[in-house]
Amino acid sequence: MMRSQRAWKRFGLLALMGLLLSWIVSCGSPGDNASGPAEGSQEVEFWTMQLQPDFTDYFNDLIAQFESENPDITVRWVDVPWADMQSKILTAVSAGTAPDVVNLNPDFASQLASRNAWLSLDDRIAPEDKAVYLPKIWEANTLNGSSFGLPWYLTTRVTLYNQDLFEAAGVSQPPQTYEELATVAKQVKDATGKYAFFLSFVPEDAADVLQSFVQMGVPLVDEVGNAAFNTPEGKAVFQYWTDLFQQELLPREVLTQGHRRAVELYQAGETAILASGAEFLSTIETNAPAIAAATASAPQISGSTGKKNVAVMNLAIPQGTDSPDAALKFALYVTNDANQLEFAKAANVLPSTVAALEDSYFTDPPADASPVSIARSVSAGQMQDAEVLIPAMEDIKTLQKAVYENLQAAMLGQKTVDQAVADAAAEWDGR
Repeated sequence: MMRSQRAWKRFGLLALMGLLLSWIVSCGSPGDNASGPAEGSQEVEFWTMQLQPDFTDYFNDLIAQFESENPDITVRWVDVPWADMQSKILTAVSAGTAPDVVNLNPDFASQLASRNAWLSLDDRIAPEDKAVYLPKIWEANTLNGSSFGLPWYLTTRVTLYNQDLFEAAGVSQPPQTYEELATVAKQVKDATGKYAFFLSFVPEDAADVLQSFVQMGVPLVDEVGNAAFNTPEGKAVFQYWTDLFQQELLPREVLTQGHRRAVELYQAGETAILASGAEFLSTIETNAPAIAAATASAPQISGSTGKKNVAVMNLAIPQGTDSPDAALKFALYVTNDANQLEFAKAANVLPSTVAALEDSYFTDPPADASPVSIARSVSAGQMQDAEVLIPAMEDIKTLQKAVYENLQAAMLGQKTVDQAVADAAAEWDGR
């Protein structure tokens, strides 16, 4: 039970992601190394998001090694409870008491980037240092052409599927596209009476549905920030999800419950597909070993674009730091190849550097690899196609709420698809 709780806690931290997305971050209490700086040295205050106690030893060792290599810099680590980061960093930035390095996701960090809260890195990062990171992931940390953060760890969802249910439904291959997913959904329902998958349409949940627009070739906003989905292509995406719901190929709970319900249904053998992080297979093995034994993994389902979504965590440096050079040196150290690879292994996540991702740990699972190792390899193999599909913008939650609530109205038959799309676009443009 305790292992399951830890896995849920870690999953909440990492799915973001993603997942992404979707994600409001954490803040907390000083780490073990919270003593003051030695006389004449610079102190770097470093905030992370609920990484204690699982990774306390990792960070204490990393900080000790950094300090030994940089005797003029001390690091004070503060780990902040998950639900508190948004309010704490907003308060700290406003009061001029922000840390020197803070762990956020690009979604939320971009909202503060629009207010010039972060140190611009473009003139401070050498081209060879920038080239260490995956180019598409670096772009997730830019707003209006300015880089506001260093990429850190990543999570990307894979398609976990129940081979027994597929066999019972006569499905030979996992779906690769949304078009194929609709076909599989009908096959599974007709043959077994169960659902193929669960995807949340709750505005406060992950942005999977919003990401599906981009994957199906529909931009969310245009170059000036206005709604770009009130088009025939955008209406087709609304129609796709509306049809699946009205044909009873989606559980009605998708309108009221989040991704955790998707996991519960999959573990209970009630759905055939779970879009989730590879790391969550460990939890399934604990909670539902028979389901885990029947589970295989495949790449993330996408649309005509073939795009795969990735959730990103970054490190940002507040504009008001008293030690910008020391802060940047530490942030680069945390996110270098060696340290990213070590943290990725410890946390079951993916690194955002090119060299670390090419390590055999990700690329060459052994012949007797566990399902988790295979899923991790599938996940890493997607990264060349992966990017943050929801562009960095202010008020992204407002856009998600406008789309989801109007899409729900169409699914429930309260609005036509045309009216739902028009109303969502008008609500966004009139904010």
